Amino acid sequence: MMMPIQYFWRHPLAEEVREEGREEGRAEALAETILRILRVRDIGVPDDVRARVEACRDLDQLVRWSERAVHAARADDLFALD
Repeated sequence: MMMPIQYFWRHPLAEEVREEGREEGRAEALAETILRILRVRDIGVPDDVRARVEACRDLDQLVRWSERAVHAARADDLFALD
C-alpha cells in the first residue's frame, strides 16, 4: 500500500530538511546584508572577504560579523576578533 504524499510533509525527516533549508536561507540573507552594509558604507570588499562571508553558514558568526560591519573601517575588520 502506498502512503499518501501528504504524509511525507508531516514526517520528522521532512521537517528537518525544511528547517535546514530555512537556516540556509537565513545564512544567505545575513551574508548578503553584511556585504550590503559594507557597500553602503563605501568599504571595498576584496574577493577573499566576500568568499568567506558567503561561505559561512554559522548564524551566530554571521550576526557578529554584521554587528562589526556597522563600525568597520575596512572589510578585514569583520574578522579582527575571530
